[in-house]
Amino acid sequence: MSASHVVMLPSATEPESPGDHIRRLQSEAKGLAREHVEMLAHALGEVARLATEIAAGGDVYPVGARELSRRLAEDAAKHALALTAIVDRS
Repeated sequence: MSASHVVMLPSATEPESPGDHIRRLQSEAKGLAREHVEMLAHALGEVARLATEIAAGGDVYPVGARELSRRLAEDAAKHALALTAIVDRS
């Protein structure tokens, strides 16, 4: 988890109140959700890289596969950037 999602636990002598418990769980959930979106952005970047290789692969690949890969590379790269921007804003 990133430093912005550090969770403070109550001391052993002080029980956690229900409100504190809820806030801690929400903070953990937000941190995990951010990591999940970052994983998706990374995976889309990898899809874009692979699709670009196939699109540029020449006659070894079928024409339909090259064209689909070219479009997929563009879309995946744009979506990866959009997800990264959304995560950075939050």
